[in-house]
Amino acid sequence: MAAAGRALCWALAAAAALALDNGLARTPPMGWLHWERFLCATDCAADPRRCVSERLFVEMADVMVAEGWRDAGYEFVCIDDCWMAPTRDERGRLQADPKRFPSGIRKLADYVHSKGLKLGIYSDVGNKTCAGFPGSYDHYDLDAQTFASWGVDLLKFDGCNSGTLELLAEGYRRMSLALNKTGRSIVYSCEWPFYLRPVQQPNYTEIKQYCNHWRNFFDVYDSWSSIKSILDWTALHQDSIVKIAGPGGWNDPDMLVIGNFGLSWDQAVTQMAMWAIMAAPLFMSNDLRHISPEAKWLLQNKEVIAINQDPLGKQGYQIAKDKNFELWERPLSGQAYATAVLNKQEIGGPQNFTFSLTFLGNGLACNPACSIRQVLPASRDWGVYSWVSSLSVEAFTTQVILLGL
Repeated sequence: MAAAGRALCWALAAAAALALDNGLARTPPMGWLHWERFLCATDCAADPRRCVSERLFVEMADVMVAEGWRDAGYEFVCIDDCWMAPTRDERGRLQADPKRFPSGIRKLADYVHSKGLKLGIYSDVGNKTCAGFPGSYDHYDLDAQTFASWGVDLLKFDGCNSGTLELLAEGYRRMSLALNKTGRSIVYSCEWPFYLRPVQQPNYTEIKQYCNHWRNFFDVYDSWSSIKSILDWTALHQDSIVKIAGPGGWNDPDMLVIGNFGLSWDQAVTQMAMWAIMAAPLFMSNDLRHISPEAKWLLQNKEVIAINQDPLGKQGYQIAKDKNFELWERPLSGQAYATAVLNKQEIGGPQNFTFSLTFLGNGLACNPACSIRQVLPASRDWGVYSWVSSLSVEAFTTQVILLGL
């Protein structure tokens, strides 16, 4: 158990991967993305507040400024699928649906920028998006130039309808080069490895040379089973994905669904804490116009965001598992560590998990002593512990205890 954790840590220290050379995403990007909460709602007459429209993104940008989201670090307002008109314009360019985006994307970008925020947009490597709108196949340079001319700051590039794996890979490479060629700083979010994995092991060294962050697993849903499956997948594949993450390129476990309907409070805390441990991009998908004070406190928690945004840029990993308990750690700058104790049991009451501090950081995290602070579910100091101490942590079902050393 401990040997596996030490082997992974040594691999992290030895790993060196070239990142996409666009100078962006030096820490995991943060923002808001419409998909999980609003999906492909296009009937603005029937449900104007849910409709994927200019109004939705303007209102979200307003709230992000007024309610402290921008100041907390959430800087991107991102449009996902279903923003387009059914066809390209007469010059072959993508165009927004004229009824739902009457001012066009350029004006929306100008508005978002005026708020001190950045605009993200969506397209697809294939000839159709996942929802059936025009894709970017055979239009990579033109679409990159269009996005740049509109003032777009991030592109989420999906992988539906791409044909062969060779065309998929070629499309992701070509769009990356096309974006860089525009001269505009555009963060490039890929789903390349997810679409490869059913039949082929991704080459993460190559993917990091083209993408700023990349999806590996299925879409997140507003449910504990979805969150748990993402954590299980990440732990199972950590030997191949953790070492590649770092400034300029990140594994993306998908959106934060905190503030919606499917998670208990403890499960929401667990998602936030584990996304920080995993150095994940933090893209909320919720309705910031109607969010509880508790969810807002959690999503804007400065200590958790500081862990997520730590400039060392090392992704955390699982170092121990005992029945329903898991122990994760993340190396931080200044020789500090974040540690998560996760109780995955879904029945019964609180349970205790005891572990030796010598497990952490190959025995170096608390040598000869360290001060321990609980960050979540509530902030409090635990005091000073010696290297040979054992720590006993009580956690409720599906709850995580996030600690800083």
